Amino acid sequence: MTDAGLCAVCEQPLDIGSSVCRACGADGVNDAPLDEQVYIDAEMQLDRLGSWSNIKHDILDAYGSAYTTILRKQAFVKRLVYTDAFAGAGVAEERDTGELIAGSPMRALEIEPPFDELHFIERNQQKAQLLTRITSSDPRAQVHVGESDPILRKVLARCRYKDYARGLCLLDPYGLSVDWSLISEIGRMGSVEIFFNFMIVGANRNVLWSDASRVSEQQKLLMDKVWGDRSWVDAAYRKEQDLFGADRFFKRTNEELISAYCQRLKQIAGFKCVPTPIPMKNTQSSTLYYLIFASPNVTGAKIVGDIFSKYRV
Repeated sequence: MTDAGLCAVCEQPLDIGSSVCRACGADGVNDAPLDEQVYIDAEMQLDRLGSWSNIKHDILDAYGSAYTTILRKQAFVKRLVYTDAFAGAGVAEERDTGELIAGSPMRALEIEPPFDELHFIERNQQKAQLLTRITSSDPRAQVHVGESDPILRKVLARCRYKDYARGLCLLDPYGLSVDWSLISEIGRMGSVEIFFNFMIVGANRNVLWSDASRVSEQQKLLMDKVWGDRSWVDAAYRKEQDLFGADRFFKRTNEELISAYCQRLKQIAGFKCVPTPIPMKNTQSSTLYYLIFASPNVTGAKIVGDIFSKYRV
């Protein structure tokens, strides 16, 4: 057992994430600061979250509650599943203050009405172990250790339309690491909605250079994997001929590229609704990624569109 604050009745230590005292059975709110509840290995590198991450979490919280509220009223729905494919340690550091704050898994566990089960996928062993400790008191939570792609494909079996199950999935990768084949598999299911961070900063740094001739074949293959084929070239570059008839390529804007990707989500992956994504920017107003929502459901897309509008700059 790890200390996570004291019981208000008998002053014995509470378990992490639990308000029920093992010693006296009292049920009270554990309101101790996170840095007093969770003991972190000094060598562990926690994710450092900026203001853009807080906005993303607020958006997820708002939609998560609307999502479960609506689907709980549908008698035919038997199971609501939440999946975080890049879950982290469950806690993170606030970038400016260093304060320990709740990560997306802990916030997802607090969504009301609740999900029936929550699956958290994390490949880093240390982070997964801490996440397991933090979530151990909630029987709905399951932590999966390993690469996200194969694990997520198995978890998706818990969200099949024919089983009257529905799912909400967060794809929050560190870079260009989500295969188009996975995205399109989710789209074909017709029962899962996704929030997906398209890491435009990673695409620009690694592949989408102003001088397209300098991009190596290996770098192009990285973008092929994310896009699904080599058609990203036309989405990323505009071709013109110079006075001598030679082809010249000019890089398109981030917005043009993301718009083309969203069209693929609808026309090829099979998502019915993809509202205009919201750019997530750092303190220098540079776009780090686009938060994309894709859904088979018109109602969900309308709700997210309204939520996005509150945070657009």
